[in-house]
Amino acid sequence: MINSILIANRGEIACRVIKTAKKMHIRTIAVYSAIDSESLHVKMADEAYLIGEAPVSESYLVADKIIEVALKAGAQAIHPGYGFLSENAGFASLCEKNNIKFIGPSVYAINSMGLKDAAKKLMEQANVPVVPGYIGDNQDVNHLAQQALEIGYPVMIKAVAGGGGKGMRRVDSEVGFLAALQAAKREASSAFGNDIVLIEKFIVNPRHIEIQVFGDQQGNCVYLFERDCSLQRRHQKVVEEAPAPQMPENVRKAMGEAAVRAACAVNYEGAGTVEFIVDGANGLREGGFWFMEMNTRLQVEHPITEAITGQDLVEWQIRVASGEPLPKTQQQLSIQGHAVEVRLYAEDAEHDFLPSIGTIDALFLDDDNGIRIDTGVEQGSVISPYYDPMIAKVIAFAPTRAQALAKLAQALRHSMIAGVKVNIAFLRDLLEDPDFKAGKFDTGFIEAFLKRATAENDLTHIAAQAACSLVAKELDVSLSDTDLPWSRHDNFDMALGDQGRVSSMIVLINGQQHKGRYLIKSGQVYPASKPGNALLVTQTESYLYITDQGKTYRIEEVVYDDGGKAAPVGQVLAPMPGNLFALMVSNGDEVVAGDTLAIVEAMKMEHSLIAEITGIVSNVEVSLGDQVSEGQLILTIE
Repeated sequence: MINSILIANRGEIACRVIKTAKKMHIRTIAVYSAIDSESLHVKMADEAYLIGEAPVSESYLVADKIIEVALKAGAQAIHPGYGFLSENAGFASLCEKNNIKFIGPSVYAINSMGLKDAAKKLMEQANVPVVPGYIGDNQDVNHLAQQALEIGYPVMIKAVAGGGGKGMRRVDSEVGFLAALQAAKREASSAFGNDIVLIEKFIVNPRHIEIQVFGDQQGNCVYLFERDCSLQRRHQKVVEEAPAPQMPENVRKAMGEAAVRAACAVNYEGAGTVEFIVDGANGLREGGFWFMEMNTRLQVEHPITEAITGQDLVEWQIRVASGEPLPKTQQQLSIQGHAVEVRLYAEDAEHDFLPSIGTIDALFLDDDNGIRIDTGVEQGSVISPYYDPMIAKVIAFAPTRAQALAKLAQALRHSMIAGVKVNIAFLRDLLEDPDFKAGKFDTGFIEAFLKRATAENDLTHIAAQAACSLVAKELDVSLSDTDLPWSRHDNFDMALGDQGRVSSMIVLINGQQHKGRYLIKSGQVYPASKPGNALLVTQTESYLYITDQGKTYRIEEVVYDDGGKAAPVGQVLAPMPGNLFALMVSNGDEVVAGDTLAIVEAMKMEHSLIAEITGIVSNVEVSLGDQVSEGQLILTIE
């Protein structure tokens, strides 16, 4: 049995691997960048070593540094987690040359499945169904455009390297093909150093269903059933569940056996995932699924498979890497219950999921009733622009799907994070959506859901609670924990009579002005607004936070006049910190509302700045390549 493991990763996956390794009495070795010196995975490991500065190109992607630390620390094996070097054949080869066991598949398997074009050709030979499309070396723009036309729109442009939704664009007509192709190639080059793409037929009502496979060094291979990962934004998974809703047993068996054929085609060892695109228009059927790609690593969503099978997949990885046969045969594996996982991100779900960067001032994640929390952060942790902004995975398991969804929604309702914007309320709303609960969804569900949920929230009760909290602190009076004025039947309002006098102040909630009304009576302050559900009020050194139904609002300051914080009409501000990747205009240019003015890149994702009015560009404050901060003035349109 392996007795020492270096985890070549960070965040929640590093913490996840350390937990199982400790359970197996295996020594754990962490690596960290300068900005991660106080990170949770560093504190949890038996040993930890600095490997470079914050950028991944100077730390977590520097294979030689990681190998050097592994040799220095006497690590027998390296677990790569996911992302970073996990699917890097060169790194796996380097481990092999230094007699360090790479906990993952062989170099051959990684290479075979690493490029989507080569993998699809291999799958055709292994009798695994593949989506119709173009896979070829000819990357001439005109040639690719012609191939898309022959395949028939809509099509999907995909980078052949990497994953995570980067370098992918759906194109619905010939008119938008060129711009989408250029954007996909730029993004792929930035993320993977490889801008080669393939083109596939886009399935109109698709579901994304993947099969967990596992192989050992003795040639055995099994599938641990399926996960439905259809709820995505920007082609990145948001909600995952196992088993897939409405999955017939014959289709489950057909997909599982196809996934095993795919794994056997490359003599697969360890944990892997075979991803299928599934036609959900007419129900799941044996002839309605096609191979997309194989991820030659552990997946982010592996906890839901662990929940329904009762197996620890990280333990399986370690045992297989130690030369042991698979812990279970296919006949010994079965499904019990239903599991759902959500990815809790530091992002603004109401504004195109822009990443949110800053310090976590307060954190409470409800883990009652058997809720599983996989996280790599704690209160005081910093969400930086250098790494993926995922804060935690929250997982619920129950006998039925309905019970699991309700259990997870309840946990989110009772959780709060302050200091950065998070998607807790968005996730809760997804779980409680009637169509999703009924199993009526595909990969376009979130886009349609957002269009239905654009109504502005009424923040009257939040403003009232904020005003009460601020007044109570300033005047040193008690903040009532009851709704006494609302217990009467005389319609509590501005004419309170013997109840007292209502006052108001203007508060800024997440930067927007709202009037907060409050009542001071008998040494206590009450919110003069009909209460909603129970509100969680958190005071940190910097701000006051109020959480309602899982959504946290920051009370930035109190304003007693009519002055506003919104940018004047015509000012174009950076929506997030990042690199000014493209600047399409200069002073004096005429622009029309809807024109793209600039592109800001952060976390390897592009965000276009669009003109909201027609006019003349002036006051350009930035240059191409500049690092911009959130809210920084980019230019003005007069």
